[in-house]
Amino acid sequence: MTRFRYLTAGESHGKALSTIIEGVPAGLPLDEEYIATELRRRQGGYGRGSRMKIEQDRAEILSGVRYGLTIGSPIALLIKNRDWENWKEVMNTSVVVEEAGPVTHLRPGHADLAGTIKYGFKDVRPILERASARETAARVAVGAVARRLLEEFDIVVHSHTVAIGKQSIIPLNPPKSPFLIPLSPPLEKGDLGRFPIDWQQVENSPVRCANAEVESAMIKEIDAARAAGDSIGGVFEVIATGVPVGLGSHVHWDRRLDGRIAQAMMSINAVKGVEIGDGFAVASLPGSQSHDVIEPVFRNAYAGATKEESPYPWRHITNHAGGIEGGISNGEPIVVKAAVKPIPTLANPLPSIDLITGEPMQAHVERSDVCVVPAAGVIGEAMLAIVLADVLLEKFGGDSLGEMKENYRAYMESITTRMKRG
Repeated sequence: MTRFRYLTAGESHGKALSTIIEGVPAGLPLDEEYIATELRRRQGGYGRGSRMKIEQDRAEILSGVRYGLTIGSPIALLIKNRDWENWKEVMNTSVVVEEAGPVTHLRPGHADLAGTIKYGFKDVRPILERASARETAARVAVGAVARRLLEEFDIVVHSHTVAIGKQSIIPLNPPKSPFLIPLSPPLEKGDLGRFPIDWQQVENSPVRCANAEVESAMIKEIDAARAAGDSIGGVFEVIATGVPVGLGSHVHWDRRLDGRIAQAMMSINAVKGVEIGDGFAVASLPGSQSHDVIEPVFRNAYAGATKEESPYPWRHITNHAGGIEGGISNGEPIVVKAAVKPIPTLANPLPSIDLITGEPMQAHVERSDVCVVPAAGVIGEAMLAIVLADVLLEKFGGDSLGEMKENYRAYMESITTRMKRG
C-alpha cells in the first residue's frame, strides 16, 4: 500500500531544517518556488516576532526531482537557518572546550520541565530547540508537496482565523460555552459550511480573517497582549474542498480519517483542541438536528451538472459532520477547527523554578511571538494536506501520477454507474 511518509530534522537555531518525503508518485510537477510560496505564508501574520524578519525561508530540493518533475524516489528538502550565524557557539555540533551557559529557568506551558526530566538534561536548551515551532517550517514544506499532489485531483485546502482572544468571526449564539459555535446553514453553491468566505480577503488580512471589522478587533487584542508583555491564542479553521467520497475507512481505529486528521492537528505546537465539523455543538442537540440529511440530485439534471454543482447523484443539505462519516470522507467539504493556546514564552514572565536548584524565580524569556494563530492556520493547511495526500495514495496510489489519475477516474466513473444501475 502506497503511503505518503516524511521525517523532519533540525533545531530552531541549528544549521538547518531538513526533511525526507517518501511516496510521491513520479511525474508530479514540483519546483522550489511553489514550496517557497507556502513558506512565506507561514512567516506572515500580525503578532509574529522579530525572527520572521531574519529568516526568509526557502526549501532547496536535494533529491527526488529532475527537470521539474518528481521521479518516484524520496524527496529531500533543506531549509537553512539564517540565524545560525548568531548561534554557532551555542548550537555547535562538535565537542567544545567550554559549553555555553545552560538555560535552567523553566517556562510554564512549554516542554522545558517534562523534556529535561525525560531525557536527563541539566540544560533546557536541547529541549526548547527541538520543541520550538520553528520545526513546522519543514512541515509546511512537506505540506506544499502534498498540496501540489492534491491539486492534480482538484482538491483545494484553505484556512482562516476564526477567533483571537475574545474576538470571533462566528458569534456565539447562545454563548453557553466557548466551544459552542453555531451549526452550519444549508450548503449553497459557493458556501463552504457556515458563511461564504472570500479567500483573497483572508490572504490579504494581517490576521487571516475573512471579516474586516472583526480583523480590526483581533489586531487590538494582539496589541493589548503585547503591551502587557503577554501572549494570546485563538482558533483557526481549515477547509478542504473537492475531496472525493471514500477516503479513510471504518474498519480499524487507525484508518479512520477523522482520527488521523485530529492527530495531525494536535501535533501542531500550541494546539490543545480539535473539532471536526460542528463536533462540540452537536453534542448538546438531538440527532434530528445533528445529522446531515441526504437528498438526491435528479439524474436528468445530474447528467448535465458541473462538478461544482455536484460530482455525485446526491448531496447533503448541511455539513455538520465536517465531510466525514464513519471515519470515511462523504464527498462534502472537510472542515476542521483547532484551538491554539497562548504561547508560553512571555515578555513579562510567569513565576517558575530553577531546574537545578528548585529555587523560585521568573521563567526564561526567549525571543518569541505574541500571537501565532494566523500562522498556525497555514500549518494546519499543511497537516491536512499531508493526511489527505496519504489517504489519496492509499485509495488510488500508483507509481506514476498518470497511473494514479487513471485509478481515480475509474473509481469516480464507477460511482455514477452503480447509482444508475440502482
